[in-house]
Amino acid sequence: MHIKKLSPILGAEITGIDLSSPLTDKLKLELNQLFAEYAVLVFPEQSLSPPLFMKAAEIFGSLMEQQIKKFTLPQYPMVGYNSTKDLPIVNGKLQVRGENYHTDHSNDLEPPKATSLVAVEIPSFGGDTQFVDTRKAFDDLSDELKEKIIGLKSLHVHQSSRSPRSFAKLSPDEMAKIPKTVQPLVIEHPDNKRAALYLNTGRMEGIEGMEEDQAYKLIEELYRHATQPKYEYRHKWRVGDMVIWDNRAVMHQANADYDPNEYRYLYRVMLKGSVLSGVTH
Repeated sequence: MHIKKLSPILGAEITGIDLSSPLTDKLKLELNQLFAEYAVLVFPEQSLSPPLFMKAAEIFGSLMEQQIKKFTLPQYPMVGYNSTKDLPIVNGKLQVRGENYHTDHSNDLEPPKATSLVAVEIPSFGGDTQFVDTRKAFDDLSDELKEKIIGLKSLHVHQSSRSPRSFAKLSPDEMAKIPKTVQPLVIEHPDNKRAALYLNTGRMEGIEGMEEDQAYKLIEELYRHATQPKYEYRHKWRVGDMVIWDNRAVMHQANADYDPNEYRYLYRVMLKGSVLSGVTH
């Protein structure tokens, strides 16, 4: 196994491993330790069918059901997909659902521990995924601002009334199954106990106990801080890449900067998480 850091603060590329073959318990433990440290792991040149992809993802936890069933593989309902063919085009530009930094399904009571994608078909240019480290972003806040936001909570819904991005349109029956959950603004990572900002401007409905305009101003201030380039790793996809990231340690965003006539198709799985605890000191 070879490990290459992808940025000064997050991300590592792992080579010398074939995820389609069984791995030893020792190697699985090492990979989980690397995941806890780097938060984003990239495994290039993997040949993973949907069943093999599920097995590879399970190295890091238990599979979680996809929230939106219409974007899942009929034969493998635990595997979702991202496909250009499902995206609307407005004024010649693709409308990508994830085109804004976020953390997946933050409105769940137990949000996914991790999300993983496998690149099946990739356009000739564009379509990168960007990640920012919300642990380091919290560390760099002033002591005064840390004290102000620790203990604050926000209601996370399917789509915030001030969401900067659009979400998949759901039927009334589908909407009735989508949860709403109050989440801490600063979480304690369940595994390594590091503090991290927990932000999703597409889902956050203000801040409890705070006047609405003040709340959204604070959310925007924290979001702008956390999405600075110094906290970023930008992944340029290659066919065969498997990428997995920790939703409790990073935010990510998609990019729609590729030719809408070219095909982009990736498999997607998520891993079960746990109820998030806020930092108390």
